[in-house]
Amino acid sequence: MNGLDWAVLIGYFGVMVAIGIWSHKRVDNVSDFFTAGGKMPWWLSGISHHMSGYSAVMFTGYAGIAYTYGVTSFVTWSFPIALGIAIGSKLFAPRINRLRSRLHVASPLEYLKSRYNLQTQQALAWSGMLLKIVDVGAKWAAIATLLSVFTGVSLNQGILITGGITAVYCTIGGLWADALTELGQFVIQLLAGVAMFVAVVMKLGDYGGFFGVWDRPELQGHGEPLVGPYGTIFLLAFLFIKLFEYNGGMLNQAQRYMATATPYEAERSARLSAILWLVWPVVLFFPMWMSPLLVESQKPDGSDSYGLMTEQLLPHGLLGLVIVGFFSHTMAMCSSDANAIAAVFTRDCAPVIWRRARAWSEGQGLRVARITTVVFLGLSMAAATQVNSPAFKDIITVVIKWVAGLMGPMAIPMMLGLLRPFRRSGPTAALTSWASGLFAFWLVNYPIHWSIDGGVPLEYQVSIPLAVSLVLYILIGFLKPEDTPERLAIIEQINTDGDGAAAAAIPTPAGPVEDAVGSRVKD
Repeated sequence: MNGLDWAVLIGYFGVMVAIGIWSHKRVDNVSDFFTAGGKMPWWLSGISHHMSGYSAVMFTGYAGIAYTYGVTSFVTWSFPIALGIAIGSKLFAPRINRLRSRLHVASPLEYLKSRYNLQTQQALAWSGMLLKIVDVGAKWAAIATLLSVFTGVSLNQGILITGGITAVYCTIGGLWADALTELGQFVIQLLAGVAMFVAVVMKLGDYGGFFGVWDRPELQGHGEPLVGPYGTIFLLAFLFIKLFEYNGGMLNQAQRYMATATPYEAERSARLSAILWLVWPVVLFFPMWMSPLLVESQKPDGSDSYGLMTEQLLPHGLLGLVIVGFFSHTMAMCSSDANAIAAVFTRDCAPVIWRRARAWSEGQGLRVARITTVVFLGLSMAAATQVNSPAFKDIITVVIKWVAGLMGPMAIPMMLGLLRPFRRSGPTAALTSWASGLFAFWLVNYPIHWSIDGGVPLEYQVSIPLAVSLVLYILIGFLKPEDTPERLAIIEQINTDGDGAAAAAIPTPAGPVEDAVGSRVKD
């Protein structure tokens, strides 16, 4: 990097902070901080939803997969996300929006206390927060790895820089700041991604042209959709995981649905995000698929290949823009995660562990939300320094094995609890599903993994916890139904279309429910 690249990077940081300060004026209470008061346009929600699913892991961990295996990086990652969000646009987005508009909650997990019980809500809230600390830590480690390639700063210095800048704007401006910075980051990403795509395509003339390169020995097998550890079982498991994760299971995407004005606008925002996930990653991934022709990775997993290629192909100025693109991905995801976790702690956990929290005013709740955001970012930055330790191995191991493997047990009770067909599954099903899924994750990754020569294949490490949780959630709901009138009322409020008399006739969870639920709900 030279002075021009640094000017682009510093200018980007300045704009992000300025947006945070401007957004501060739009945040008057906890609802504004966590759900934008339900006033976010559907197109901004859709772009924000899309951007909050990226991070620099794409340019390190997934760049390594693309360097080693080729197009399977798209087939087993971006495509399942796009398909999952498309399905969720009908299945989950409108229902999650009604959590805010009908039940008046500001946290995606807040409704679980009424849908199941307090114990279920707390189990999912605390375990979800702990997982998010590790997940976001991997994102900080990824962007710090890239920063070290270009600038030579240490891993810890890179983590401190990116985390500190993110803490400023997302703590000041809440979800509005997240969404508006993500809009700016999307524009930057567009320019940087197209610049890199064009640079690689122009370079391919030396290797047989756009279509001829696939016959090169360096790209042998790169055109196969499912190769290596990323087979059919992995693809199917990842589709289910991303269906839950990117429609609210990881909390931050649920906030984008809650932030729109109506269920229909939440559905439109999800459709926009799905289209972006289907189209845009192809532009980003294509240079990575070509990277074996252009650079030789210095790391066994190929995670430095994209950074090396960027240095080699782009002139100064554009190099700085692409580095800003790396930051935009990571800061978008991490800031949205921080806001979601602050919502969960402030709304779901603090009132349980601290009596005074139950009587917080709007101003006190807002101050606690901001403090929680800073604390979460600090903990995730501390976790980032341990990502390459023996406990986690490397960035992609954290993202695929830990996050994907643990996503099912945590998301299934939350997401399926929204749907009428699973109304018989109550607290027993939810807690058993959650605990058994976590236990299955431990078994396949440690005792069983160590006792099998070569270890348990990655596809089973990811799929078995999900399958255990899903089967038990459904089976226990069938064997021990817990569909009380109160829980049926909650489900009906979430599932009723429109805002007509049918929805109005159903009381809030605290009110009388026996007569209002009616035989139609019980059937």
